[in-house]
Amino acid sequence: MDTTTELQQTINDMVDNTRGILAADESSPTIAKRFAAIKVESTAENRCHYRSVLLSTPDLGKYISGVILFEETLQQKSSGGVPLVKLASQQSIVPGIKVDKGKGPLPASPGDLITYGLDGLKERLQVYKAQGARFAKWREVYSISETNPTILGLTANAEMLARYAAVCQEAGIVPVVEPEVLMDGNHSIERCSEVTENVLHSVFHALHQHHICLEHMILKPNMIVPGISLRTAEPAEVARETLKVLRRTVPAAVPSINFLSGGQGPEEATRNLNAINQLAENAPWQLSISYGRALQQPALQAWQGKTENDAKAQQALLNRARLNSLARQGKYESE
Repeated sequence: MDTTTELQQTINDMVDNTRGILAADESSPTIAKRFAAIKVESTAENRCHYRSVLLSTPDLGKYISGVILFEETLQQKSSGGVPLVKLASQQSIVPGIKVDKGKGPLPASPGDLITYGLDGLKERLQVYKAQGARFAKWREVYSISETNPTILGLTANAEMLARYAAVCQEAGIVPVVEPEVLMDGNHSIERCSEVTENVLHSVFHALHQHHICLEHMILKPNMIVPGISLRTAEPAEVARETLKVLRRTVPAAVPSINFLSGGQGPEEATRNLNAINQLAENAPWQLSISYGRALQQPALQAWQGKTENDAKAQQALLNRARLNSLARQGKYESE
């Protein structure tokens, strides 16, 4: 199978009008914080058990089409000896892999950040692919201030995303391109809209320069929301501002836009997704999810690190996945 056929097959298997992506790619420090909140030690054994609980949730494949995994997870097996990647594939959930190596300050651009991990990416992708990964994810983050992101910040981050996407497509791996404008701060929804529009313009300009096939990628952006220090915006306002920015910046060739949840709570993220899909009549892209905490938080609270709570955690995850599937279709009702 040539790479073009591989890429198209992955898109076919991941993109439809009811399902979304589960982000279960927390780095070791991040999942340690999540576990600490429920007083669970972050050991390899506990991480493996928790993620196997998620991936073995009965009927999860009805609502989830792909899962982003952390590097460690690709090599782990359930207590029954089944590779976690296979647990996903058995439910027609496409396994993917987080490939960036975290972020740090962008030199000569105070307040801007840059993500690491391009060195050796081609070789790592070959290993990940042999382990079952069919798509990858790379995240660049943008802080909002009076002066950030700068022109240098916009350009440098877009270049990293485009170079990553090019390496992925050459390897037959679908790139999930994630430019996240952070919710941190007290900026208005109008300022978030302005910054996100600039970010997406720069990203797609870089993707074009690097000859990325837009039909064989997935965009994972933020919704347009005010800074977390301000009041929460109404779903209708979030939907209106988000769609305005997307229509101005994202080419119709992109098959799917899978929103990150950022700092939104589970219910808020679902309400906003529902409002977006209700307003998005005749949109050229699928409008879906790539949620991490907004899908997993109820499952973690139900699980509490106890094997006897595994089924409760699975039910909590399945319920949130089902509600987001309804929101994908504009049919969610909070009641």
